[in-house]
Amino acid sequence: MLDYLYLGLYKLVSILVKIIPATILRKMMYGLAWFAYTLSAKHRKRIHDNLDLAYDSKLSDKEKKVIGIYAFMNLLDTVFGIVKRDGIDKEKVLQDVAFEGAEIIEKYQNEGKNFILITGHYGNWELLSQAIAIKFGLKLVGVGRKIDSDVMDKILRKNREQFNVEMVYKQGAMKDSIRAINQGKVVGILTDQAIRKHQSIDVDFFSHRATHTPLASILSRKFTLDLIPAYICTKDYQNYTVKIYEPIKSLKTEYQEEDLAILTQLQADAMEDVIKKNPQQWFWMHRRWKGF
Repeated sequence: MLDYLYLGLYKLVSILVKIIPATILRKMMYGLAWFAYTLSAKHRKRIHDNLDLAYDSKLSDKEKKVIGIYAFMNLLDTVFGIVKRDGIDKEKVLQDVAFEGAEIIEKYQNEGKNFILITGHYGNWELLSQAIAIKFGLKLVGVGRKIDSDVMDKILRKNREQFNVEMVYKQGAMKDSIRAINQGKVVGILTDQAIRKHQSIDVDFFSHRATHTPLASILSRKFTLDLIPAYICTKDYQNYTVKIYEPIKSLKTEYQEEDLAILTQLQADAMEDVIKKNPQQWFWMHRRWKGF
């Protein structure tokens, strides 16, 4: 029953985002984001707690409110973007996307080298994966969580796959990622969510301990693949910039645990640096530091 409700909502949103002028839609998104921030005491408290922890309680309530509203705004932009891109030409996906550091990926391609893409829930992360896959002609395999609704999960997979992005689920992600790399595909991993402690490597994140997925580090070490960080941001929710950063070089010595710890901490550092430059773009609703 819920699947039919979700499907109906998806179709309604699909119609609305395609007929409402972009300027009006952006104003509506901001209104919805403000409403969600104001109404959800649970998420508002989590956002404020995370910001207090990350910035040592130095932000004012007004600053935290602005960041919190834009955390919801980015989520809406990501979801609405999925709907808007459903069925459009690949060229149209890139028309409002600029790239910085494209030469970094192009160098790997010219040398015939594979790599692992690392990113996070920053800006419009769904657009990021699709834009990179199209721009560089990659077959990108993303690791993510299966949506609870089978109908919506099927729609999302179809949407991603039209732009050369395959999905593998977290359960069995290692096996599927190894298969993808053996097929010459690029694996993309979101690295900024807390995971179960027994499955993680601990890192320092904003000067506090946090759990971090070891998947990218394990794959990097196993296949001698460098990690390329890439993130997307926007100032106006109309034009987007994908910034590709210098690679984190693969590391393989006789000390496996130390190698993995170093590689994983470097990923956390890369994510932290990006967030500090524009905290409004990150998904502050995550329970990023849970368990500590």
